[in-house]
Amino acid sequence: MDDILAQPRLVLVHGTRMDARQWEPYRRLLPGVEMVPVDLPGHGSRLGERFTTDAAVAVIAEAVEGAGPGRRVVLAGHSLGGYMATVYAARRPGHLARLVLVGATADPASRLSGLYRGFARVLPRVGAERMARAVNRLMRWLGARGETAASLPGGEAYAALPDAWQAVMDDCGPQLLGEVDCPVLIVNGGLDQMRVHQQRYASAAREARVVTVPHATHLLPLTHPEELAALLLEATAPGPGPDTLPTMER
Repeated sequence: MDDILAQPRLVLVHGTRMDARQWEPYRRLLPGVEMVPVDLPGHGSRLGERFTTDAAVAVIAEAVEGAGPGRRVVLAGHSLGGYMATVYAARRPGHLARLVLVGATADPASRLSGLYRGFARVLPRVGAERMARAVNRLMRWLGARGETAASLPGGEAYAALPDAWQAVMDDCGPQLLGEVDCPVLIVNGGLDQMRVHQQRYASAAREARVVTVPHATHLLPLTHPEELAALLLEATAPGPGPDTLPTMER
């Protein structure tokens, strides 16, 4: 028990359609870290639950604040998980040593939002299972392998998608980072369309660092686990390090 309490806690929040299993390959890559992946409403073990921002924040709060007093807690989220992690950090200051956003720096108020609204309208016509097969083939082609490829969800994961994206449109944006009281690490793939407004997000934060992983797409956590794990280990380490570095790319 004392060993666990001495470890930093890393709460990991998955992207759209995925679930906590997205992070299983990271267990071997994050020695000395208590890894706590969660399922957002409508995903994984919470299939059937309605997705709302408040419900997502409650899930994250349970994982972060359940660490107990005195623990170093880092919160990291990919895509949808990054947006919801930002809302949590803005609403509930005082709990995090660091916030890590992966593929979650496209401003939902921009024209990019139209693309996602269009996808949500097309989905009922195509069908969830057919769409899932096509998207999973694409994810494997882009580099999802091994445990990650085996855990790709089926059509059932699409049920929460319209509500989840609407929550991002309604409740998220770079301005939230002005309310976040811990350093922020922004990680994006060099080929990820969601990095389009990363400097806008970095400028809104009180203290931020930007890291770009060359050749990675929006599926960075699935295709480049070693690179992301190294950054997460750095983020969970106490003392000087990323907290003291200026905004930068590498």
